[in-house]
Amino acid sequence: MLYNDKLVELKSTLTCPNCGYEKEEIMPTNACQFFYECEKCKTMLKPLEGDCCVYCSYGSVKCPPIQANQSCC
Repeated sequence: MLYNDKLVELKSTLTCPNCGYEKEEIMPTNACQFFYECEKCKTMLKPLEGDCCVYCSYGSVKCPPIQANQSCC
């Protein structure tokens, strides 16, 4: 998908740091996702310090703005 004239990947696999459960998700392009609940252990994931969203902290692919070399949210 194009995001601000840059080709970006929208699928990212989130990995829970608590239980290791992995789930592929489609990243939003219009907002940062600050919270994500693990389906397996119900841990609420929040971005690590210095990261803008859960995809940048726990995803296999960074969020669309970061991929496009833009500031995030």
